[in-house]
Amino acid sequence: MKTAIQFGSRTIDFRLEYSDRRTLGITVTPEMEVLVKAPLDTPMEIVKEKIRKKAPWILKQQSFFLSFQPKTPQRKYVSGETHLYLGRQYRLKIQIGIVESVKLKGKFIEVTVNEKSRVKRILNDWYLELARIKFHLIAAPLINKFTKYKVEPTSIVLRNMPTRWGSCTPKGKIILNPELIKAPKGCIEYVIIHELCHLVHHNHTQRFIDLQTMEMKDWEKWKMKLETLLA
Repeated sequence: MKTAIQFGSRTIDFRLEYSDRRTLGITVTPEMEVLVKAPLDTPMEIVKEKIRKKAPWILKQQSFFLSFQPKTPQRKYVSGETHLYLGRQYRLKIQIGIVESVKLKGKFIEVTVNEKSRVKRILNDWYLELARIKFHLIAAPLINKFTKYKVEPTSIVLRNMPTRWGSCTPKGKIILNPELIKAPKGCIEYVIIHELCHLVHHNHTQRFIDLQTMEMKDWEKWKMKLETLLA
């Protein structure tokens, strides 16, 4: 069952499930969905009152997860359009040629294609290849720092994720969104450190936040940068 409450100027939507349990529980997912599990026959008003009391925490959690939601606007693949790489803006310069390639030259990303309909594919392949190289280079010293906690990712893989910048599997595989290659190095470090912290503390507890702050004192700055630059 889906419903909502009003908290000040904010509307908090939530999904309610009744089950054979003794207490009412509230969870905020990485997709910012609010899930409420309540004992059978719990009156709706009691459920809503509980959510109102927890509203500040719910909104804080949603804000926390917001930085992991890619919001990069759709870009055009035509000459003159701006595209990001490691936090800097470049203008596309498209030219027709026999040998297809992508090169950074000054303030331009020069794309040579056989036909213009291939620009998007060629450029995305270029981004993906750079992400594979750069992410591993950036991650290596960070992984080394975390060996003191006796943790190490089993692997780092790239995967397009519509609502996440990164994630970590129970078996220790770190998954990164290749779209991160468009963000500054500090943002990429922030996401990697965030996922490495999950190898130590699986949930977003205070101990998790304390560890993240210890390993990256200015993580909030890069979190905000990620939210605004790719918004």
